Amino acid sequence: MMTITLPTHHKAIDITSETCPMTFVRTRLALDTMETGQILLVRLKGADPLKNVPRAAADQGHDPLDLLEQPDGSWLLVLQKG
Repeated sequence: MMTITLPTHHKAIDITSETCPMTFVRTRLALDTMETGQILLVRLKGADPLKNVPRAAADQGHDPLDLLEQPDGSWLLVLQKG
């Protein structure tokens, strides 16, 4: 079994089972409950969410800090609430 070290964060969501546009809707709902400057981890999968969620978050004034590929093929998007 592999151990993964996660970045320091305030909240995490898994949207791997969602499809666009619900991927960003779920991300935005999570960000709406957070304070400015807090970190949200978003686990996502698929070409469309990988392209659209970071872009949409940036368009809303949030800062995509990192995108980390995971061993299972999913990605962890690290967002800072703007």
